[in-house]
Amino acid sequence: MKQQTRFSHLLKSLIVLGDYLVLNATFLLVFLLFKSYLREDVISEFHSLLVALNICYIPGLLIFKIAIHSRVIYADKIVQNIFYVILLHFVLFTTALTIFKIQEVSRLFTISLYSLLFISLAAWRLSLRFCIKLYRKKGFNFKLVVIIGAGQNGNALYQEMMDDPGYGFRILGFFEDNPVNIPSESKLLGSTDDIEDFIRDNEVDEVYCTLPESAEKVIVRALNFCENNMIRFHIVPEFRRYVKKQMELNVLGNMPVLSLRNEPLQNPLNRFSKRTFDVISSLLFISTIFPIIYIIVATGIKITSRGPVFFKQRRTGKRGHEFYCYKFRTMRINEEADLKQAIENDPRITRFGDFLRKSSIDELPQLFNVLKGDMSIVGPRPHMLKHTKQYNELIDKYMLRHLVKPGITGWAQVTGFRGETKDVSQMEERVIRDVWYLENWSFFLDIKIIYITIINIFRGEKNAY
Repeated sequence: MKQQTRFSHLLKSLIVLGDYLVLNATFLLVFLLFKSYLREDVISEFHSLLVALNICYIPGLLIFKIAIHSRVIYADKIVQNIFYVILLHFVLFTTALTIFKIQEVSRLFTISLYSLLFISLAAWRLSLRFCIKLYRKKGFNFKLVVIIGAGQNGNALYQEMMDDPGYGFRILGFFEDNPVNIPSESKLLGSTDDIEDFIRDNEVDEVYCTLPESAEKVIVRALNFCENNMIRFHIVPEFRRYVKKQMELNVLGNMPVLSLRNEPLQNPLNRFSKRTFDVISSLLFISTIFPIIYIIVATGIKITSRGPVFFKQRRTGKRGHEFYCYKFRTMRINEEADLKQAIENDPRITRFGDFLRKSSIDELPQLFNVLKGDMSIVGPRPHMLKHTKQYNELIDKYMLRHLVKPGITGWAQVTGFRGETKDVSQMEERVIRDVWYLENWSFFLDIKIIYITIINIFRGEKNAY
């Protein structure tokens, strides 16, 4: 345990040291590049700028905790943390410039500094995170773990820990009174009566209890023993088998209340940032590139088939509200448009329409839906009213995906579930990913989805028809 603690402190020190090296190196590089464009009074205040730069970074480190050494943390969370650190630094640093009366630093200098700083810090921390996981995969910086209970809960936990060696868990074995389901590659350490003796005689960092609530006496005894011996004790609730999502623990008076899901977009600030991004992005595209695309696409549609340029269809939106979803028309006029989804080699699709679908250009008019507020750029794809009714009857918790606005692109689409759903299981997988998105939303997750979408457009997708 002492080695684990020392390693964590060493890593935190290394991260802070690396951050400051990146901060100062980036500032020096940008300062040298823009030196000829800066006023003489600004250049003469170089040392004051450097001092302010370093002091203003401290609050970000204190408020937005360093967590890249944690056993489980994802890349988008690391990048999001860096963004908040940089944003706070920007506010504090520009305020410091005003206090020092150094107000003539060019906007281009500031934009260049923070853009490069964000990229550099993200690259540094993500690289270090990769090295930490690689280090743990090699068998170092591990945590010695025992699991109480070898039922479905215990076996599922064991599998999760073993699936990614980068977590750095070394499982010593199980304690189980009815040892019939012990994984073949693990071992039985004894019954639940042997827990205390084993922990006294062996080095154990953490204990994970997967027993049902009915084993309350065993759980309480093990919990008290671990806390009295400074060993971290974790409880994996039995209902995780049928509630597979991130939950949130709140307190009502003295009563703990477990909410079934954490929804980041319930936070008004998160909704505001998402909506602001939607409005600015859609306005910029509609007012610049869209008119050119419209002329080309409209000409192609009119030449290849009769009918309007745009196709609108009633779809299901947030909280089940219906709205008209806009697309460039890719099919010949047909009576099945609102009843039957497109299939591979669909005879209703024109040749030009096939190109629009494969390139995703047909979806661009939905930017008007985004501007109106019916849709977001990123979110679960909206379905036809018929399909909403059909799948709601077939798939449990299907309507949960409608707790957020539908999107032009989404997590399900960039993870292989775009286009036609040939059976219910495919739609179930799509719904699972849509619900995961609403529980794990972050601004940088949206950026990641947009990035993957653009890559997929140029690379081509087999399900884009």
